[in-house]
Parts: sequence; structure tokens; C-alpha cells
Amino acid sequence: MADNLANALNAVKVSEGKGKHEITVPASKLIREVLTILQREGYIGDFEFREDAKSGTIRVSLVGKVNNCGVVAPRFAAKQGEWEKWEQRYLPARNVGLLIISTSTGLLTNVQARKQGVGGRLLAFVY
Repeated sequence: MADNLANALNAVKVSEGKGKHEITVPASKLIREVLTILQREGYIGDFEFREDAKSGTIRVSLVGKVNNCGVVAPRFAAKQGEWEKWEQRYLPARNVGLLIISTSTGLLTNVQARKQGVGGRLLAFVY
């Protein structure tokens, strides 16, 4: 089985490395939510959903701020007091980058999850 989120984040990373300004990734609700977080945090520009004959795609404008991004596989369960452990494992330095976590309240960043005192499943990282 293909991991669509991994493919989308890999496309973002490779395209940023090549200096492209725009890419197209397959659409899904999870990818859209992750892209919304990346946009809110300033890692990507605008994105728009496009309806195709068979399925949809998302056109993403890049701003050149992503150095590395990817999925966390397997999707580890992170408890509320373990954020520092996971940040050390997936992020290059303290307060650099973010983790994206699936919680019972929706997708959050590690900073938001720490403030709310919740845990969840690690989905992705970006810096």
C-alpha cells in the first residue's frame, strides 16, 4: 500500500530542493489538513483543491522554507509528557521545526499539544 501523505511530503521536500515554486499532489482530507498546518506555520504558501475526472489534486505554492519534511513511520503513540523525547529524535534543534500529531481533537503541532496537555499519534515532521 502506498502512503499518500509520505508521497506528498516527499514531493514538497524534493521540489523545494530543486527550487520549484509550485507542485501538484494527490488530494485527501489528511493531506489537506497537514498542508493547512504547514501554511499556518509559514512553511508553504497558498494551496488550492482541483477536481479531476477520477480524483482531486492539490496545487501547492512553495516559498522555500522547507529544509526537510517527512512522515513518522511507524506512527508512534506519544504521551503528553514525552514531547521532548520525540522532538530530539525528529527535529534538528530545540525550537526548530515542528511535529504534526493526530489527536482526539484533530491534527495539532507539538507546541499546541504540549499547551493543551494531550498526546496522540505522530504523523509527520517539518523543519
